[in-house]
Amino acid sequence: MVAFTRRAAIAAPLIAVSSPGRAQAWRPAGQVRIIVPAAAGGTTDIMARLLAQHLQAKWGTPVVVENRAGAGGTIGTLEMVRARPDGTTLMLGNIGPQSIAYSLFRNLPYRADQIAPIAGTIRGPNVLVVNPSVPARTVAELAALLRAQPGRIPYASTGVGQSTHLSPVLMLQMLGAEAIHVPLRGSAPAQIEILAGNVAFLIDNLTGIIGHIQAGRVRALAVTSAERHALLPEVPAMRETMPELAAYDVNTWFGLFGPAALPSEIVNSLNAEVMALLALPDTRRRFAELGGVGMPGNPDAFAVFVRSEIAKWGEVIRKEGLQLDAG
Repeated sequence: MVAFTRRAAIAAPLIAVSSPGRAQAWRPAGQVRIIVPAAAGGTTDIMARLLAQHLQAKWGTPVVVENRAGAGGTIGTLEMVRARPDGTTLMLGNIGPQSIAYSLFRNLPYRADQIAPIAGTIRGPNVLVVNPSVPARTVAELAALLRAQPGRIPYASTGVGQSTHLSPVLMLQMLGAEAIHVPLRGSAPAQIEILAGNVAFLIDNLTGIIGHIQAGRVRALAVTSAERHALLPEVPAMRETMPELAAYDVNTWFGLFGPAALPSEIVNSLNAEVMALLALPDTRRRFAELGGVGMPGNPDAFAVFVRSEIAKWGEVIRKEGLQLDAG
């Protein structure tokens, strides 16, 4: 549902890495496939291919990546849910189909309890930008404009229900403000609208729009993560900017999942391999290029995190009165 080739993060993980011990001895009986519920080229796909390469080298067994894009990531997720729980079918999922979708889609063909969270991989924030013609140099000044003109100032997103839509929705809810949503089909058309001045603000993937920020074509007001980001050290985190936004913390995230009945031995073994991948210097360097950070932690901690994200976005979506049909 969401791509992260252009995302970044500084938020430190809150979960500790565990060592599953002898569970690491598990190996698949045959070829493993990792389903990607998104198109090739985005961070979901990139992360799956990094993991596939790592697992194939470790096991000496073919590990293939299969892209099953469509319906906001729900098509690929459903295929994984229906697979045999033997460790040969896994999925590299993300914030969309694994948290937002449960509240966004009224006829979602799977449930959260049909999916086993295995390990987090990478996460990162978006960034709030305005067109230079907008007379706001801070979030507080933008909030004042929004409150002075309720429901009249337009903002762009990369699509209804995307993180670039729900991030500003959460901001507006916290501020008690209203604006006009202009959904576009992807980041490129959304950026065209903000550059042309047809919309006042946009919350987009950090690394996708940072070139425009550096060139002065848009003005960055805040990053959405709990902490500032190394790529824009002078730009505050949203929660720094106003008391009303003190609890604001949004990161797009990605992780490994399997069918719910996957044995704990397999879950722990896979988690250990993901943690080994995250610890490699080459992985950390690649994540920095993507603008993200790793998500170390054991399966239970990742499951708790996923449940918290489901609850968080469910509240935002219900308050907004937003629902779509899956498919």
